[in-house]
Amino acid sequence: MVDQYINEEWDYVITVCDDANETCPAFFGKVKHRLHIGFEDPSHATGTDEFILSEFRRVRDLSKEQFYKFYRETISV
Repeated sequence: MVDQYINEEWDYVITVCDDANETCPAFFGKVKHRLHIGFEDPSHATGTDEFILSEFRRVRDLSKEQFYKFYRETISV
């Protein structure tokens, strides 16, 4: 799937999983900036359905906050 983008040029490639820097395959396309903004994987949550749903929502909200912060501080300036 990533291979279809290998010949395109990218300003940013951002990995997001907690252990993505260690386990995700490298992207060798033309990239100006490689960043890692890690988040816990909510699919590993255990417990009640309500708790698991709350973990997905927590990570969703955290990722939204972090990417908006990245946009404000890096891209929109």
